[in-house]
Amino acid sequence: MTATEPRVPHDEPRPVPRRTRTTVLSWVTSTDHKRIGLLTLGTAVTLLVVIGALALTMRAQLARPQMTVLTPERYDQFFTIHGSGMIYLVMTPFAIGLGLYLVPLQIGAPNVAAPRTTMLGYWLYAGGAVTMLSGFATSTGAADHGWYAYPPLASTRFTPGPGVDLWIVGVALAGLGMLLMAATVLWTALVKRTRGMTLLRMPVFTWSVVATNLMTIGAFPSLLVAMGILGVGRVNPDLFDENIWNIGYQHVFWFFGHPVVYVMFFPFVGAVAEVLAVFGARRYFGYKITVVSLLAFAALSMSVWGHHMFSTGQAENDYYSLTSILLLVPAGMEYFGFLATLVGGRLRFPAPMLFALAFVPQFLVGGLTGIMIATPPVDYQVTDSYFIVAHWHYTLAAGSLFGFFAGFYYWFPKATGLQLRERLAKAHFWFWLVGTNVTFFPMFFLGLEGMPRRISTYLPQDGFGTANLIATLGSGLLAIGTVIFLVDVVISIRRPRRAPADPWGGFTLEWATSSPPPPHNFDPDHPVPPIRSYAPLLDLREAAR
Repeated sequence: MTATEPRVPHDEPRPVPRRTRTTVLSWVTSTDHKRIGLLTLGTAVTLLVVIGALALTMRAQLARPQMTVLTPERYDQFFTIHGSGMIYLVMTPFAIGLGLYLVPLQIGAPNVAAPRTTMLGYWLYAGGAVTMLSGFATSTGAADHGWYAYPPLASTRFTPGPGVDLWIVGVALAGLGMLLMAATVLWTALVKRTRGMTLLRMPVFTWSVVATNLMTIGAFPSLLVAMGILGVGRVNPDLFDENIWNIGYQHVFWFFGHPVVYVMFFPFVGAVAEVLAVFGARRYFGYKITVVSLLAFAALSMSVWGHHMFSTGQAENDYYSLTSILLLVPAGMEYFGFLATLVGGRLRFPAPMLFALAFVPQFLVGGLTGIMIATPPVDYQVTDSYFIVAHWHYTLAAGSLFGFFAGFYYWFPKATGLQLRERLAKAHFWFWLVGTNVTFFPMFFLGLEGMPRRISTYLPQDGFGTANLIATLGSGLLAIGTVIFLVDVVISIRRPRRAPADPWGGFTLEWATSSPPPPHNFDPDHPVPPIRSYAPLLDLREAAR
């Protein structure tokens, strides 16, 4: 290469650069955004296994009629901690943590803004997780009121004991932690971009995180207010004798509760977009349209909370139905970008691409069924049935978790400098692809047949046995796939295979530095390259050719 040719990042393996100290203390007190991001993601993966085990136990209970694996009281506790744990402790931290790790790298920043505040956010989240789960250690058990804790069910008259109190404190701590982390990452994206990185040169993933964090800042304070209402109601149960507090709580809670759905999938939309472009070997199609759609989606998300309350008679059905159905427009723009990027591309199919491709149709099922239940007559029929359970899980498990795993396999070499085992990764994919659909698709029919979402058992004559047995067998496939995933990670760390700095031929700035990156992301050996678009490394390759 001559002095006048553009510099293209090296693709050959290289020794991992000498790192800073790696003691436990150095990690838990670190202000490096990469370490805080990895702590957040690692904690969330651990909790995914723990909280997933609760779901497997519930599925064993429901496999056949009148099973006694769990008592009804314990089943309600598992139900509550599984639902709330997946939202507050797993999926939201996956979304926020992935953005925390990658956004400074993608915009050429040396670190996250306000790093000590960011670390405080992690410890609030970790403390919230311990607090929420510690309810199982009390004499009365964990919270058992469902993940949205409607009063007066969450008052001491109906649910005495410290389990609910611990749940309220845990949710508040975790929610505040995510709020702080989202604020610092948003601040980073807005004010710490490197030279040449204009707003419309930020990668699609970074834009998805910006939209996510705008929703977090707008909606999560409502969660803290809702937990405050519950806390006051625990001290003074008479508060919930006034229906205005019960209905008021629902409005305040769902003002958080619907945007958080998009918080839990927007970053994975961005991750899938990056993966499809790289393994389709072409620039992402419709970049500006996708940016507009993400921002429009985020804005509309703040106006649809009332569709969760159609059956209460306390929401304006026409308005909330209209705003919910309007979400089809920005969602359709994003799907158009996905499909148009693939058309005419030179496709490769490693594990990240497989998870990204599966995300597209499976998340579509979750989105379309969401539009169905945004129609009041349909919602009246299926609310609080297993149809809602199926919709939720196609959105978060068959959708967002597939997007997360696409990003995990794609960026694991960047974060660690190590290569995962491709055969194990693909085995994980196939078990999960079959397992999610075998588990959750029968639930649509269970809901249409009238199975309520919170029953711990059922009678043989109810007719729910066959579909529940199929769903339970599917959950076993998910468990096997998860074990394969964990084995892949452990083997790859204990028997390392060094990864090239850019094993995939990435398009964005994080692939211009070493793997793993140095403490301040870029150094004289790996400077920030010139930035002319949202795919600066692709620009360099095209210029070199």
